[in-house]
Amino acid sequence: MTPRSSLRFFGLCVLLALTGCWGGDHDDLRQWVASQKSTAEPRIQTLKEPSVFTPQAYIASNELDPFNMLKLTQVLSREAAKNTSNMGLLLAEQSRRKEELESYPLDSMAMVGSLQKEGQNTALLRVNQLIYQVKAGNYLGQNYGRIVQIGESSLKLREIIQDATGDWVERITTLDLQEGSK
Repeated sequence: MTPRSSLRFFGLCVLLALTGCWGGDHDDLRQWVASQKSTAEPRIQTLKEPSVFTPQAYIASNELDPFNMLKLTQVLSREAAKNTSNMGLLLAEQSRRKEELESYPLDSMAMVGSLQKEGQNTALLRVNQLIYQVKAGNYLGQNYGRIVQIGESSLKLREIIQDATGDWVERITTLDLQEGSK
């Protein structure tokens, strides 16, 4: 079969299929659709009555105006006083001489042991493959961290950090003993 004859055969098949759908009596189908339309009842839900809105008069003559410049000035002066008191924490730390371990972040340090030296607890910290001995009062980390307590398995330090509002606050951080670390 040549491509031309197969094309003619295909066209003939399509023509025959279309003539089967052409015309014909579909009266029974039309009757059924009409009867279904006449017996079908629409499902309409009744709507609730809308609630009545009664407007209220705005009476603010006895209240403090939220946009009053005096109120804004008071709030700003309170915030400034709070910031300057917290700023004292930072100024005291910035005026002292930095120690060597303050140039490393805390996550790069590992506590590998503790001992008592001359009756005072001493922690052993590994930083960059070197072991350092630190005691209470020493500084470490990049957030002005001062060691406040050394135990057998951890050391606590007080850091000064800036919170989400920009205020300088103290927080206590713990560095735990890293057993079996290399």
